Amino acid sequence: MSTNVLRTTGGTSRSSGAESGGGWWVVRDERAVRIKTKAVTTAELLADRDAVREAAASAENGTPVADLVVLPPVTTPCRVVAQMVNYRSHAKDSGFTGDIPATFFRKASGSVSGPHEKIVRPAHVKFLDYEVELGLVMGATLPVGTVVEEQDLPRYVAGLVLTNDVSARDVQLTKTQFYESKSYPTFTPTGPYLALLEPEDFAHLLNLRLRLSVNGVSRQDRTLADMIVRPAEALTLLARFQTLDPGDLLLTGTPGGTALKAPPKPAEKIAALLPPALKWKAFFKGQAKNPRYLRNGDLITATIATPDGQIDLGEQHTPVTDAP
Repeated sequence: MSTNVLRTTGGTSRSSGAESGGGWWVVRDERAVRIKTKAVTTAELLADRDAVREAAASAENGTPVADLVVLPPVTTPCRVVAQMVNYRSHAKDSGFTGDIPATFFRKASGSVSGPHEKIVRPAHVKFLDYEVELGLVMGATLPVGTVVEEQDLPRYVAGLVLTNDVSARDVQLTKTQFYESKSYPTFTPTGPYLALLEPEDFAHLLNLRLRLSVNGVSRQDRTLADMIVRPAEALTLLARFQTLDPGDLLLTGTPGGTALKAPPKPAEKIAALLPPALKWKAFFKGQAKNPRYLRNGDLITATIATPDGQIDLGEQHTPVTDAP
């Protein structure tokens, strides 16, 4: 069964007021046991799995999880790679038909933030969107040219994290610029848990259910069965040109339900006849009426788990705020 790990900052407990040192913890129910490790980075922790197992088997009562101030369990700097349009429901929303080639892009690791931190919308961004995604955390080096079969996943993937690929759509679309539009600070909420998997856990991946709501209203809800390019194939395709190392993060795409959707076909055909400046002006004039884009004061809640709880990546609560 998977083992959930937290990373925390030192400071004062949120409920008891007691001092709580930073570090790594194994979560058991609602309590956490400190891992006796010198690891600072995620990669170093993954190299010290014996310490993780020792904490998981410990008889210690532990500390209430609610008392801990949680950091993202993926430390930076690291590679953050993401897949574009990798769920059938998202492809439909985006107006794609036929075969969709696997496409990857990079995000700045400076965008990685904690699972309860504020998402800060830059002043120039008007159309801020959400994308709940399953993150694969690498546990071994994936050299260029590697072919990954399903049975090889435990060799390369150490664990899973819940992520949100926050996106500035007006930057993304007008500049055709994924890197900038998805790399602002706080644009990759990650955690709370790093779920370290045992080989038998990989059989449950397709049962993972991704859910995201805004202000309590459901926006995204799909299982990995909706995924187009699954993890083993994605790693094989990525390894054609990109090495990954322990602690690196691959975001595997988002289901349908994002704020951004393709315009109706007649409108799309008319827009294609317009000069680019006029086309985007008309498009965003229409998008301004869309209430699903994120606004100051919104609260995003996201979860990823199997129905039986075999794998549970925890719950994110990320408020949205405007940059000062």
